[in-house]
Amino acid sequence: CINSASLKFIPVEEMDQAGYGRYLEPFVKAGLIKAPLHETAVLAGGCFWGMEEIIRKIPGVIKTTVGYTGGTTANPTYEDVCTGGTGHAEAIQVEFDSARLSYESLLDYFFRMHDPTTLNRQHNDVGTQYRSAIFYTSEAQKKTAESVKAKWDKSGKFSRPITTEITAASKFYSAEDYHQKYLAKNPGGYTCHILRD
Repeated sequence: CINSASLKFIPVEEMDQAGYGRYLEPFVKAGLIKAPLHETAVLAGGCFWGMEEIIRKIPGVIKTTVGYTGGTTANPTYEDVCTGGTGHAEAIQVEFDSARLSYESLLDYFFRMHDPTTLNRQHNDVGTQYRSAIFYTSEAQKKTAESVKAKWDKSGKFSRPITTEITAASKFYSAEDYHQKYLAKNPGGYTCHILRD
């Protein structure tokens, strides 16, 4: 049957991440699944293209948005941030289901995907806009971030101390559309991120 060739079967627990979250309500009402517990995290660790490519594939992540935060310039553009004069970092805003992915686990992924020991640098990308930072949205996130950073600092995985800043989240400015899901749209594009063991 030609109709079956056009069907794409998506497990109910992956519908939100696949962009079909608006269809979950009947499953929740029927008691087949729990309503997602949405939480937001804001992370910076170098060029946002590579971070977003890894993070959006983590089970429990609902939505990712790349953008700029941590600086003083209102409504910055990519060109503004690239000057290093805005104070903003390239960052990723992550909406996740905390019933499926804990904030602590998300931060473990974060420390595995970039080098948190290089100040204002990730590989070839140099400048304060490429700093490693966790922008917490609550006191609970702050405590978890401090604990996870200390754990990774003592882990022996890095030969130098971790320089990741932990600071309160400020206004997040979404980056231009062409930056969103950049590596999904441009496979083989530039990235300096890999998920390490």
